[in-house]
Amino acid sequence: MILSDRTIKELIEKGELKVEPFEPSQVQCSSLDLRLGNQIAVYEKVNFIDPKKPVENVKVIEFEEYFEIKPKEFLLATTLEYIKLPPYITAFVEGRSSLGRLGLFIENAGWVDAGFEGQITLELFNANNSPIRLYRGMRICQLVFARLDRAPEKVYSGKYKGQKGVVPSRIHMDQELR
Repeated sequence: MILSDRTIKELIEKGELKVEPFEPSQVQCSSLDLRLGNQIAVYEKVNFIDPKKPVENVKVIEFEEYFEIKPKEFLLATTLEYIKLPPYITAFVEGRSSLGRLGLFIENAGWVDAGFEGQITLELFNANNSPIRLYRGMRICQLVFARLDRAPEKVYSGKYKGQKGVVPSRIHMDQELR
């Protein structure tokens, strides 16, 4: 079941769902808007990327006011908000329609599992033929929350728990790649 604005506000007020910093105006009828943080990461060109090895060709950049994502460019960004989900709530990230209509694809590399905490790393791709300027603190995406049907056997405790800032892929830590 997807959570309504009322339930989202109640969970935040009770401290069961943590969103820091939190602005009440970010709560929509069935989602919570998240804002763009101040870091991006750009993959520098290499011959190939090997998932068995740590990513070494990533340049993390902090910006003050804005940055421009070039046409056909892929980069990582982070949300301003640090979130902490309770063990019975999961979430997924959706890009804002207004930015999608400019050609900006906004992804999160998967489901935000119950029990996750941290800033969310976003994958951005500019499908437009023109650069798109993105401003620190602007609403960049929205979280849609869903209640689990029952308590999970184990909550999220993976390699991205507690992340702050933009975090590149840690796929090299996957058991099957060791």
